[in-house]
Amino acid sequence: MQLKLGLPKGSLQESTFNIFKKAGFIIKADSRSYYPSVDDPELCIALVRAQEMARYVAEGIFDAGLTGEDWVIESGEKVKIVDKLIYGKQGLRPVKWVLAVPENSSIKSVKDLQGKRIATELVNTVKNYLKKNKVKANVEFSWGATEAKPPHLADAIVELTETGSSLKANNLKIIETIFESTTVMIANNKSWKDEWKKRKIENLLLLLKGALNAEEKVGLKMNIAKKNLTKILSILPALKKPTVSYLLNTDEEWMAVEVIIDEKKVREIVPKLKEAGAEGIVEYPLNKVIY
Repeated sequence: MQLKLGLPKGSLQESTFNIFKKAGFIIKADSRSYYPSVDDPELCIALVRAQEMARYVAEGIFDAGLTGEDWVIESGEKVKIVDKLIYGKQGLRPVKWVLAVPENSSIKSVKDLQGKRIATELVNTVKNYLKKNKVKANVEFSWGATEAKPPHLADAIVELTETGSSLKANNLKIIETIFESTTVMIANNKSWKDEWKKRKIENLLLLLKGALNAEEKVGLKMNIAKKNLTKILSILPALKKPTVSYLLNTDEEWMAVEVIIDEKKVREIVPKLKEAGAEGIVEYPLNKVIY
């Protein structure tokens, strides 16, 4: 038996493949391939645009798929959102759909869009957003290069952003955030009722979330004299509690301490650990952290 799994082709493809690799799955695909190989005979993978994923999953072409929560909402398809996987093409954070206008625009809020023209890929969602705010405006589908549309082809845009740098480069300013979106695992409702497929999806999610949990963390281990234990433990911001064990053949005077910490904190605490008496300090990367 196989699980038919859809993965996003395009901006999320590389980061998705990297997370799968950390989770223990090697996916290989050339630039023209839509059907990559994977070293798990229970998986059958195909690549499609994130915008189309919900439709293919709803129709049962895929049992499950990874796509943006935004595109599930935009499609209106009836699929099961199994869980969120917070990552994007540039980092481990949600992305934002924002309302943006030229820097010198008189538009200050959504209320100022009455009778204006808005360019976006997220047409249905934007229409619902305007309706909620009791604003009537012309919403047009943008086939790309949306940031270049204002002011001549549109008065405003609703665009996806992670850092806002592309908007700034096009002399646009954000006036409102419509909503935040992240990657989600979705499943076909019929497939989710299949015991084997459900278990396979759940196990896959466990490993993927473990890989994401480890993405910005590292392991740190060191040797310390027993007399310095309290001082060392006060420095370490451990994920749970540090693992402490006695070293052999030391008459219990020396101990080994091991922790999982945020990678960005290592440079701050290693000098402090050394000063407090830690020796043999080793930092090592992590593939998965399962809570």
